[in-house]
Amino acid sequence: QVQLVESGGGLVQAGGSLRLSCAASGRTFVSYAVGWFRQAPGKEREFVAAISSSSINVYYADYADSVKGRFTISRDNAKNTVYLQMNSLKPEDTAVYYCAAGTRWSTKVVVTTTSYDYWGQGTQVTVSS
Repeated sequence: QVQLVESGGGLVQAGGSLRLSCAASGRTFVSYAVGWFRQAPGKEREFVAAISSSSINVYYADYADSVKGRFTISRDNAKNTVYLQMNSLKPEDTAVYYCAAGTRWSTKVVVTTTSYDYWGQGTQVTVSS
């Protein structure tokens, strides 16, 4: 069993930065891939970034107005924590951000919500213009 708790969200002006944390309980966390997703009001939850258990593999969303180049995912297994550093924030980044843990890794698997076994409760990120 893995429990995930996100933190670090808040209100920031456009162009600013935030670092989200996903703290996990459970000694098996190191064996899980972790993904970050976000959900804006009235929209579906969308993939942002993922990192494999060993940190060797990372993958970022590749859609219009992508986070790639602005966001960085990393993890510290000694602290059971995954981070999402968000720079050059835009108003369209406003959403609730969720972290999730799963046992499988491929670029096709990590982008889908159904690939994850555990989810956090989310943290609100609001970017003002």
